[in-house]
Amino acid sequence: MSIFLREHYGNSRLSAMQILKDPLLLLAFGFGSGLSRKMPGTMGTVAAIPLYLLLIQTSGWIYLLATLISIISGIAICDYAAQKLQVPDYGGIVWDEIAGFLITLCWLPFSWQNLLAGFVLFRLFDILKPWPIKWLDQHVHGGFGIMLDDVVAGVFAALILQVWFA
Repeated sequence: MSIFLREHYGNSRLSAMQILKDPLLLLAFGFGSGLSRKMPGTMGTVAAIPLYLLLIQTSGWIYLLATLISIISGIAICDYAAQKLQVPDYGGIVWDEIAGFLITLCWLPFSWQNLLAGFVLFRLFDILKPWPIKWLDQHVHGGFGIMLDDVVAGVFAALILQVWFA
């Protein structure tokens, strides 16, 4: 037994290898970061950093398009994972954290300070779930619901960063 990985995931008791071999589950689990026994959401956000660093090398429009694609495709990816795991919003599904983090840093100039502040703010909104994030998390279900609370957390964090660093 690993201190980092569980033996089985979800009510369907999938192994880590089964998750990593399924392309949609691999994405849902943030390229494996959601397999973490501790703080999978934070690990999923950490997994978003290399994607962010890659995307900031492109134009703002490509960044925005990639972020929109991650949100829209995330609805199907997260819904598939929830059904496959037989758990409505399994903690290891972290594609929503990846999309939320990309939203957080959207249209901000790159700096390590912005990256760190965005990481901290996004995680705070995602963990504390102030209104309406908590309401959305509790009342909107399926892949759309899994994505929606993190999208809103990302928007809240982005708004604060825009005001703070403007």
